[in-house]
Amino acid sequence: MSSRGSSAGSAWPERRRAGRPVSLTAVLAYVFWHVAAAEVAPADYEARLGAFHAALRDDRPPGLGLTATVALEAIPWLDGAGGYEDWYLVDDFAALGILNAAAVSGSRQPPHDEAAAAAHAGVAGIMGHVSGPLLPERPGWAAWLGKPAGMAYRTFHAELWAALGNDASVWQRQMTLGPAAEYCIVAPAEHALPWPARSWPLRSVVAPAG
Repeated sequence: MSSRGSSAGSAWPERRRAGRPVSLTAVLAYVFWHVAAAEVAPADYEARLGAFHAALRDDRPPGLGLTATVALEAIPWLDGAGGYEDWYLVDDFAALGILNAAAVSGSRQPPHDEAAAAAHAGVAGIMGHVSGPLLPERPGWAAWLGKPAGMAYRTFHAELWAALGNDASVWQRQMTLGPAAEYCIVAPAEHALPWPARSWPLRSVVAPAG
């Protein structure tokens, strides 16, 4: 387990300077959206997902932190199909490469293959942590949005912090990798935002843990 936090509730990877968050880590997240095959029952699919997370946590590759899965009613970048969103937090890009190999090897391979065999479609992205907890203990709402045109990133990050503080996790897409908007907010409950965003409720399937 990464030393950056042993649970979703205690993972606070930042300090404040003049009321603003200053990142102490370079935590990344591999975010994977996927849809179950039509013939696979939701309970069966979710059990397979849980088994894979358990295998990852029991035989943890170096650099892997929290993992989680949430369900959402419609995934915009998978033709609006209902499905799932996995979060796999890693220390850095090197750890991401290790996870890529480890997920399909050793004790993790059988549960990975069981879950993959039941999936119909999937797409993924890479996010970098900006502020707030790494993930809330009980994810219940998400919003995806872009930075206002012409606004400096530092300014936008300060405004995100002012609006959300430690009440929500904020992540930023890395190297334009992924189909989603540039920023993601994950929180236990809905937040009123001063910017245009696409938002929806989440249902926790595999609670964040590491």
